Amino acid sequence: MERVVVVGAGQGGQQACASLRQDGFEGEITLIGDEPGLPYQRPPLSKAYMKEGDASRLALKPAAFYQTAAIDYRPGTRAVAIDRAAGRLETADGASLAYDHLILATGARNALPPIAGLADAGVVGLRTLVDAAGLRQRLAAAGSAVVIGGGFIGLEFAAVARAAGLAVTVVEAADRLMVRVVSPEISAHFLDLHTSMGTRVILGAPAGAVEPGTVVLAGGERVAGDFVVLATGVRPNAELAAAAGLAVADGVVVDERLLTGDPAISALGDCAAFPIGDGRRVRLESVQAAVDHARHIARRLTAGDVAAYAAVPWFWSDQGDRKLQIAGLATDADRRIAVPSEAGKTVVLNLAGDRLVAVETVNAPAPHMATRRLLAGPPVTLAELEAAGFDLPRLAKERVAA
Repeated sequence: MERVVVVGAGQGGQQACASLRQDGFEGEITLIGDEPGLPYQRPPLSKAYMKEGDASRLALKPAAFYQTAAIDYRPGTRAVAIDRAAGRLETADGASLAYDHLILATGARNALPPIAGLADAGVVGLRTLVDAAGLRQRLAAAGSAVVIGGGFIGLEFAAVARAAGLAVTVVEAADRLMVRVVSPEISAHFLDLHTSMGTRVILGAPAGAVEPGTVVLAGGERVAGDFVVLATGVRPNAELAAAAGLAVADGVVVDERLLTGDPAISALGDCAAFPIGDGRRVRLESVQAAVDHARHIARRLTAGDVAAYAAVPWFWSDQGDRKLQIAGLATDADRRIAVPSEAGKTVVLNLAGDRLVAVETVNAPAPHMATRRLLAGPPVTLAELEAAGFDLPRLAKERVAA
């Protein structure tokens, strides 16, 4: 293998290039991304960058890295077609890039729900650095904002906006916050946090339309705001793969090695739908998953590692003075145990039957790190947890000692 082309210059795509070099690949590497500038971190856009506005701190690597590592980085370049038979990637600027292996790291884009008026100039999303820079300008000039969507991004922005002195209303269609990713206990914790900060949170109220300066709820209530932030989730960028005849189902379908049906094409990160232990496919919108995917693919391409991808997924969100961390996947949980913790900390265990599948923590990094170690090993049973007094760091140490 002499030529690897990576489509998508987010954290996963950039990591794939870096890992290939770290693992000894000496062939050609081309990285293309459709945004200008250097590859950058997205998570701080709704957190630290929104507060500080220092874009220079977002770059994943300095410009010199790409030259030193002999990575042909092409910003502002959009991939338009894959010619699988010829092993070539076509770009909008007319280039045709030959590849021996193609890595799709195309990420995701903001979802656009069926709400009338989303094209209004007062409606903004938050996905790119350009989006974030525009939002910072609005924060400085506005007195109020309405956030449509009570997930991570919407709530992170709401916390920053309140700290900046804006009157903020969060409108969420579901009956609790972050409903797709956290337990009811954690939803309630963050509802209390945001309301204590002075944010108005309206649950079970889908947005029906946006009019200038107003969000009209499905029930008819009108919520005023100087601007509206749309934070209703994302959709995978899988069109390039689908047009090339690759299987797509809520993302680019890959096997346990992160390979598509074409052995010359892999996919990673937000755009990849991959199997987990029980055979189901999941798509994780997580920087850490994208980085872990990239490293796994690099090992396969350089060392012939054919092991199944099995990294423990984890996620985080900073909202106000609270750091939410989640280790594992709680989709199968049928029982939850809130562990008594010291003041200011929250730990919720998620179990499927008598097996630990995920742990949610707030301002409790030690239990979070212990969970990641535990979930990487043999299944953790309820009996083990009880014997350790639900002390996750203690249980992790006992397992190491054993």
